[in-house]
Amino acid sequence: MNKLFNFILIGRSGCGKGTQAELLIQKFNNLSVISTGSLLRNLGDLGTDTGRRVKRVLETGGLIFDDLATALWMHEIAFNIKEDVGVLADGFPRRLVEAKNLDRFLEFLERKESTAAILIDISEEEALNRLTKRRICKNCGKTIPFLEPYKNWEKCMKCGGELIVRVDDSLEAIKRRLSFFEESVVPVIEYYKSQNCLVTVNGEQPIERVFEEILAKIKKLYSLNASKF
Repeated sequence: MNKLFNFILIGRSGCGKGTQAELLIQKFNNLSVISTGSLLRNLGDLGTDTGRRVKRVLETGGLIFDDLATALWMHEIAFNIKEDVGVLADGFPRRLVEAKNLDRFLEFLERKESTAAILIDISEEEALNRLTKRRICKNCGKTIPFLEPYKNWEKCMKCGGELIVRVDDSLEAIKRRLSFFEESVVPVIEYYKSQNCLVTVNGEQPIERVFEEILAKIKKLYSLNASKF
């Protein structure tokens, strides 16, 4: 396959999408992560009317309406992704209409055939356990998952910052996000399955094993030469 790799990471909150995104970037050095969460948090830090409202929603663990999320990641791709850089979508699409919009955009960019949707599958019980125990660096914002080796960190090993609980990780907000996954994201998964571009990996393994399975299944999906991996 001569085209760029493009990856869409899907999974319940707490499945480790951010961690696997970092590993994919290290493996494929021409990838750029686009995270809806980061885009929304950046918008929330602005003093605009929209920014203030977005920040309020994020702090209460609410959900942003789809058109705003879509506008943000489409703008990011259109204005910042160069021709020789692959897209790594973390946190979108989360609704069927978003998945179809992204597909049309990728077709326009002639990237659809080189795009894989990766489902990092964990149970709802595992997600709840991880989300109620994960932390975030107060200084640099890095999410610290409740997984080895991160669960024993007493401070951020990236910048030395204090580790705190995320403001949107209240039990009520977590349950709301998990319900949203069942209602809205599962149809996205079924859509990608019907498009024959979905690979499913067991997210309840150690981080390194999850990544190994991702690489093996991407290779199989595209019948890639082993030398790329």
